[in-house]
Amino acid sequence: MPWDEGLAQLMRDDLAAEPVTEKKMFGGLAFLLNGHMVCGIHKGGAMFRVGKPNEAEALAVPGASPMMFTGRPMSGMVDCSDEACADDTRRGRLMALSLGFVRALPPK
Repeated sequence: MPWDEGLAQLMRDDLAAEPVTEKKMFGGLAFLLNGHMVCGIHKGGAMFRVGKPNEAEALAVPGASPMMFTGRPMSGMVDCSDEACADDTRRGRLMALSLGFVRALPPK
């Protein structure tokens, strides 16, 4: 398995109150709300879809960095190291920013 199953369970627990679905994407596991990706897990950490308006706040979380895909930064997405994801406070802050952004999107 290319991702950490322990981190996957932490994310499931964080999202337990939400009607999320799981989908294998990008060589990892994504969590979707109303068809929109909230966050995902990949080898070495996780990614959070915080949206452009929340990007600066998310990048201020220790352990968060711009999400790079094919060598280019993905706007509105942040990457989170395994160490930062293991911290409930840091992971919780990124999750709150992601959920706040995705909840405002129209369902697919």
